[in-house]
Formats: sequence, C-alpha cells, structure tokens
Amino acid sequence: MRHRMEGATTVEFALGLLVFLMLVLGIVDFARMLFTWSAAHEATRAGARYAVVCDDTGQQALVLARMRALLPQINTVAVAWVPSGCTAATCQGVTVSITGLNYQWISPIAGAAAPLIPMPGFSTYLPREVMRQDANSAAICS
Repeated sequence: MRHRMEGATTVEFALGLLVFLMLVLGIVDFARMLFTWSAAHEATRAGARYAVVCDDTGQQALVLARMRALLPQINTVAVAWVPSGCTAATCQGVTVSITGLNYQWISPIAGAAAPLIPMPGFSTYLPREVMRQDANSAAICS
C-alpha cells in the first residue's frame, strides 16, 4: 500500500510544479512587457532630443540609430518637423514616433508558438526652444 502512495506524491509534485512555473513565467513576461513599454517611451524622448539638439532635419536614420541604442526592437520611426518642410532655423519643433513595435512573449501558451503582441504607438514632441547646442549637448551629437 505504501508503494502506491509514493507514485501519487510524485505526480502531485509534478502538477504543482507545472502550475507554479507557469505563474512565475507569466510574472516575468509581464515585467518584461512593462520594461519594453517604458524603454519605448524613453527611446522617443531620446530620439526627439537628438533631433532637436543636433538640428538633423533630414537624418531620420541617425535618430533611429539613437533610439535603437535604448531599444533594439524598434524597426520604424517617424520624425515630423513642425511646420512641414522647415529648416533647422525655421522649425518650431519635432515629433518623434515609434510605429509597428511588437512585444515577443517568451512563455509558451498551451503548446502554441509565442505570440507577437502589438504595442501602441509612442510619440514625443519637443518645441523649438530646446533646439540649440550647449556644453551638455555636445556629447549627444557626436
């Protein structure tokens, strides 16, 4: 009789461990998603700061490179100068946006492949008043 109970304990432990690990992986994935959300906001702020301080009205690739340093998953950014078609001397501000950012879930869900979760768009606007270089901005533009 005791021999049969040992097998039942092992099965109960395995089922309990499975539920516990799924809970832990879910918490880790949710924390990663919040980190990605926060990093995307910070990347738009850094991209807008780079664009306005360095007066790169035509260098969207450089803004994207700065943003990818903070969040490598960024594929598409939009840099919009206000008003459209202005020069560094006549612009009133810049809006930098991230579009098409997807979060890669790492926890398996019932044997299916890990899904891509589309994240909302992120955007930051900085006005012309900060479009100037000073001693602190020299490191940003290099």
